[in-house]
Amino acid sequence: MSDQLRPRASLRTAVVWEVLKEALERRVKATGREALDVLDTGGGTGNFAVPVARLGHRVTVVDPSPNALFALERRADEAGVADRVRGVQGDILGLFEVVDRAGYDAVLCHGVLEYVDDPAEGVRNAVDALRPSGALSLLGAGLGGAVLARALAGHFAEARQALTDPAGRWGDGDPVPRRFTADQLTGLVAAAGVEVGAVHGVRVFGDLVPGVLVDTEPGAMEELLKLEAAVAEVPAFHSVATQLHVLGEKRAQPRR
Repeated sequence: MSDQLRPRASLRTAVVWEVLKEALERRVKATGREALDVLDTGGGTGNFAVPVARLGHRVTVVDPSPNALFALERRADEAGVADRVRGVQGDILGLFEVVDRAGYDAVLCHGVLEYVDDPAEGVRNAVDALRPSGALSLLGAGLGGAVLARALAGHFAEARQALTDPAGRWGDGDPVPRRFTADQLTGLVAAAGVEVGAVHGVRVFGDLVPGVLVDTEPGAMEELLKLEAAVAEVPAFHSVATQLHVLGEKRAQPRR
């Protein structure tokens, strides 16, 4: 079983993993190559990189943390895919100091834009790393999910602060530097030369349901996963998702 599909991890990653796997399958058919070149920016310890490598693809992970890259190496070795996973220290704003432009069939940019000074530049770099018609998988923190979570926790002033703050932060103690709406993320992607294929809401309910219910109620985890999958593409739920996933394809002639 893939790392993605372990019960607890699946609440956070199942929707994205299924969408990504299908996108990679389409690229395999389009290119005629069974092994794709995949770049995972900010890929850390390999939550996605290792399962992608298990599918037979070559994965380069760029991450600023030496500790994360060490854990990635160990994880890839344990999974038997060390020959298909390469870790490189760096970040998305200095991406082409460590990898080549237009060298990848797919680029993952998951949980990165929240933490960079210039999200637009980050997206442009991710797109510039793609070959023509390559797939971009972008995952960012959702504004609405934070507003809803703070309100349900009784922190109404913080919920209102997140709603009105330009960066979507609920206060000085907020650990996330920036959040996005679906329109903001798709706008960044489109401006960088990517045709948006789909937008998914991720962790719409998973972060709100009491853990004790999911862990102890028979069948609850499976039904929650099915519910998350069912609402992921429904636009009405994007506004309350903890994370937003955008899948797109690089245009042959990017608009700048």
